[in-house]
Order: sequence, then structure tokens, then C-alpha cells
Amino acid sequence: METKKMKDTRVVQTDQVLINDLNNYHSLFGGVLMKKMDACATLSARRHSRIKECVTASTDSVHFIAPIRQTDSVCIESFVTYSGKSSMEIFCKVIAEDLETGNRRHAATAFFTFVAIGPDKKPAHVPKVIPESKEEKYLYETSSERVKIRDIKRKQSKELISNISLDKPWD
Repeated sequence: METKKMKDTRVVQTDQVLINDLNNYHSLFGGVLMKKMDACATLSARRHSRIKECVTASTDSVHFIAPIRQTDSVCIESFVTYSGKSSMEIFCKVIAEDLETGNRRHAATAFFTFVAIGPDKKPAHVPKVIPESKEEKYLYETSSERVKIRDIKRKQSKELISNISLDKPWD
């Protein structure tokens, strides 16, 4: 199977913060940011796999580090940091930039897991990744621990689902 450099999966999207995207604290809604992150991560997954259909399998805890204000731009950077047979771990970092002062700050981070889906609607094989930069090497070297944690959480989720009802609450 072919390998790809992490930098070749990198996607950078920058937007201004619009008034309709603000919460009552005058900062960007977390859900709006998560949607933007997922969209950016999707492009990294597709760029890596070169497969039309890549689906979000999970989102590891999103860490909101600093609020994003209306005077900021929001820059989301994503890239594949690990790949399995058909799954890809994608790191997203969000940098807010005050458009008046130019000050930049980390605003959020998250890891997404995507699965490439082939034309037969089954998981499709994806290439391995090669880290090069210090940041990429760190994320690659620490990926095995995140994979283990995801496996544990997936088992816990299956157990939870097997113990919760599908009954209507008013029955």
C-alpha cells in the first residue's frame, strides 16, 4: 500500500466570525466551530484516501482553549496523524487571530476519526502516513495511546447501548 506524507493531507481554512455565529457571551458557538472542524477534517480524510466517501466515526474530546470573538478570524488546520486499515485519525487545531492587533492564540484542538467507504459501501483501505516535522512526529508517536483509548471507549459505548431502552418515554 502506498504511503503519504502528513503535509500532503493538510487543509487550512480561514473564516471571519459573523454575528449570526455568536452565542450570548459574544463568542463563537462551540457547535458552529465543531461543524467547521468536521468539514475541514473531512477534506483531509478525502485528500489522504482519495476516496469520495469518508465518514466521521468519532470525535475525541474537543478542547475549547480560548473564546473566539467577532473581531477574530478563525483558522482551522487539519491533517491525518495516523491511519489504520480503513480509518484515519485527523488532528484539528484552531487558531484565533485578532484582526485589529494581529495577536494569534490557540482556540481549540480535537482529534477526529474518519473511515473511508468504498463504492461497495464497505470500509476501504487507506495509505499509511509519514510524519516529517516536529509537530507531526509528536502526534504520530502519541497516536497509539489515543487508539487504545478509542478502543476502550468503543467497547464501553457498545455496553451502554446494550443496556439502554428504545422504548418511548411516555409509554
